[in-house]
Amino acid sequence: MNCVFVQIRCKPGTAYQVADAIALREIHSELYSTSGEFDLLVKLYIPNDQDIGLYINDNLLDIEGIERTLTTLTFRTF
Repeated sequence: MNCVFVQIRCKPGTAYQVADAIALREIHSELYSTSGEFDLLVKLYIPNDQDIGLYINDNLLDIEGIERTLTTLTFRTF
């Protein structure tokens, strides 16, 4: 499994709706509201046989209210 973090900037006033939509899809390991440039932080475990970009595009980025994302790939656990 590939551990990936996705930071999400939501359109103004939509962060709670976006978070609810993500939670309903049950694709995340953890989901946080954050301060700063992005509104939400999602931790995903993506199967090794899946293309990470395609998985995120197909399972996350079609949610209404998402304005921008920043994806961080992880490589090793210490």
